[in-house]
Amino acid sequence: MHKAGFVNIIGNPNVGKSTLMNALLGEKLSIITPKAQTTRHRILGLANGNDYQIVFSDTPGVLKPGYKMQEYMMRAVKSTMMDADIFIVMTDISEDFNHLGLLGQIREAGVPVLLLINKIDLSDQDKVVAKAEEWKQRFPEWLVLPISALENFNLDQVLHKIIELLPFSPPYFPKDELTDRSERFIVAEIIREKILMNYQKEIPYSVEVSVESFKEEGGVVRIRSIIYVSRDSQKGIIIGHKGSMLKKVGTEARVDIEKFLEKKTFLELHVKVNKNWRESDTQLRRFGYSDM
Repeated sequence: MHKAGFVNIIGNPNVGKSTLMNALLGEKLSIITPKAQTTRHRILGLANGNDYQIVFSDTPGVLKPGYKMQEYMMRAVKSTMMDADIFIVMTDISEDFNHLGLLGQIREAGVPVLLLINKIDLSDQDKVVAKAEEWKQRFPEWLVLPISALENFNLDQVLHKIIELLPFSPPYFPKDELTDRSERFIVAEIIREKILMNYQKEIPYSVEVSVESFKEEGGVVRIRSIIYVSRDSQKGIIIGHKGSMLKKVGTEARVDIEKFLEKKTFLELHVKVNKNWRESDTQLRRFGYSDM
């Protein structure tokens, strides 16, 4: 009998949700940076075995929206309430997931919940035991597990438990697929990851990336991508002195894109100003932000 189901990961920004999904998949699918709000979209990652398919769902970190883009991000989180077969509520050793409304909705959904206390490699055993006990008292029906997504600690146990809890079902996606997202989407995310890593303050949060063309010719993938910023002053910062910063981002992104596509890649980057894109429904939909 075949098992399959949706395992939806929910937690605060920068708690390690993307690191966890990538580790469980054995592939880098979601981008990872030390900055909060790195993940902006709901991304599905598929873990396939002979007799199971786990559809992991990585979501933006839960926050109080400050502008329309963040409202769309929180809609992606809310959409996970509708189709979860298993929830992973992710917290870490130094902070708690205290969104009582969401915790209540998760409890009311009536599906199994794994509460994972991440980053235990940054703590000591007494604190880990105390934190686990605190969560067990609050939610005795949930399975509480201390983990380190970065160090792969206890992830075998997480995977084993998920497979055990999956409902019997045929696969939802072809078994040779890794994600529901297109290569264009992953390429844009890789470029955005390099921007998050190379710029400070507001710049990374004012940026959106669009892949305008994606063509394969003679074994070489030629990609033209636009980096959109909110203000003219940000355009100069992204480009840098004599184009030095844009070249750095392009070089780092190309290395990862070639690794992902397993093909030689030519990457062309341009920077354009798109004022107030974070507050425009039209622009947000164009950049792939869904109403769900």
